[in-house]
Amino acid sequence: MYVQPNFPTKKALRDAIKAGNKVTVFAPGLGSPKVGEEAVEGPHYPRPHSWYARVKTEERDGEIVVVRVIA
Repeated sequence: MYVQPNFPTKKALRDAIKAGNKVTVFAPGLGSPKVGEEAVEGPHYPRPHSWYARVKTEERDGEIVVVRVIA
């Protein structure tokens, strides 16, 4: 699973969530993500993954959005 926008670091992801920015979860080729806990990684391909996180998600306005970083 990945997050959108494409964050270079987990700290950037945390900061965006804390600031109230919209962060969505997606899985290329795997269908729709689920509400609850998900494992995400970044940055996106073709750059090598340099961070991994567990996030809590919920549905808002028909989109799965990140609520917080768990680990």
